[in-house]
Amino acid sequence: MIFCCPVSAEDAVVPVQIDVRSYDGVEVPAGTFIPVASAQEISTQYCQDGYKVRFTSTNDLYMHETNIIPVNTVFLGYVEGVHDPVVGTNASMKIKIIKMILPDGFEMPVQGYIYTSNNNLIGGEMSAPAEWVKMPHYQGNIGINTTLQVRPGRTRKMGSHTVITSGEDRLIILTDAVKVTHTLTN
Repeated sequence: MIFCCPVSAEDAVVPVQIDVRSYDGVEVPAGTFIPVASAQEISTQYCQDGYKVRFTSTNDLYMHETNIIPVNTVFLGYVEGVHDPVVGTNASMKIKIIKMILPDGFEMPVQGYIYTSNNNLIGGEMSAPAEWVKMPHYQGNIGINTTLQVRPGRTRKMGSHTVITSGEDRLIILTDAVKVTHTLTN
């Protein structure tokens, strides 16, 4: 036996349709540059491996007409690989960026470095010459129109420490894509 209960229109359950915006987020590709400013002084003289650093974005970063990374976004990271100065070479360090905190407090992991054209190594240049050598250049006949040139000698001075001053403008380069699903709207 089958029993049938009549249901009135008042008792029927109607599913509620919720309007959800279709937003899958935006992928910020690896290799993207983000302009930032240092929030503190960072020096190879007193910062060791693992020293925590903080940078703040100086501009809005837009993709597809959406402000993905607003101004004043905080980027946190640490000093990775400090090399002390030696004779002939200045000190160097790498700074790895691991987290982004939007102005509303939302946090996202990121992977990047403070960018330099030397494989993201800050510092590490040759130190100044310790001596200069005078070298004559003859133009035409010997003794007539001689130019004396001074060039660096073979020895170099002791290298110096590398410093990023507080408020110094730098660039972060993303080494991995970041999926941004949280954006701020006004």
